[in-house]
Amino acid sequence: MYQLPVLAQCIRSAVHGAFAVLWHHGAVMRDRADRCPGVLRPWLADDGALIRLRLPGGLIGAPALRGIARVAGLFGDGNLHLTTRANLQIRGLPHDGGRVPAEVVEAVRETGLLPSPAHERARNILASPLTGLAGGRADLRGVTAELDRLLCGDPVLAELPGRFLFCLDDGRGDIAGRELDLGLFALDASRVRLRVGSGHGGPVVGPADAPAALIALARRFLHVRGSGPAAPWHVDELPQSGRELLEEPPSPPPHVPGGGPPPFGAIRQDDGRRAEHVAVPDGLLTAAEAVRLAALAPRLVVTPWRSVVVPDLEPS
Repeated sequence: MYQLPVLAQCIRSAVHGAFAVLWHHGAVMRDRADRCPGVLRPWLADDGALIRLRLPGGLIGAPALRGIARVAGLFGDGNLHLTTRANLQIRGLPHDGGRVPAEVVEAVRETGLLPSPAHERARNILASPLTGLAGGRADLRGVTAELDRLLCGDPVLAELPGRFLFCLDDGRGDIAGRELDLGLFALDASRVRLRVGSGHGGPVVGPADAPAALIALARRFLHVRGSGPAAPWHVDELPQSGRELLEEPPSPPPHVPGGGPPPFGAIRQDDGRRAEHVAVPDGLLTAAEAVRLAALAPRLVVTPWRSVVVPDLEPS
């Protein structure tokens, strides 16, 4: 069950979004740039400022989790709020002039979760949470990390809308059904098919080549979309729904097997160790629980189902 301030804010955000979008001859026309929050541009809610921290692939190191839990306890409502894009939010923060205090920004920066302030809202990279751990056709952890590195290293891509989403599915189909702008679907361990919007399949490339290919497509999107408050936020909103980003005729989207969240509890990893899929009721991770989970493994995975995977545990 949502807490009342959170529910009220969700309703208000939805209404804001509805009035920001107009339809004209079947095309989306917007009257403002997106207002997706970050650390440097928070959302001002009734209970204080809200900041969002992007976790590419949902990955977070144990020290960073402990550190950001401390930030939530010192300055916010004491909790970490998990999102359906496998990111973290902190609510109830102080603010002045539409910004959180410099000491809050510095405390976040010290956790390592703000590697490129200019790109903080653009680092929306969703990946299969169990990739490289259990199942799947390919290990996409390296692809995710390289995509994030290239994105943060490209000043142009800081202009990506805050809602623009890269979606990397390792072939199990657990996140392939999500709305996306750019992404890939693993065909096997050595081949992935690029995806452009919801309706187009792109070329087949090797996993090592996929990050640069996605970066090139993202740059084309920015060129095609133009600028100003009416510029599209998503690939599907382009005049040709993303076809104009591809040099070759698009292929149909890849066939996606049915997939979804793994059951809670122990999961046998491919290397013989185990992972624990931990439920986080209502996506509300208390500081104490965050610290407890951080003590179990050197890195953890936040999932788009608002839960946490603790990997690399010894067999029970």
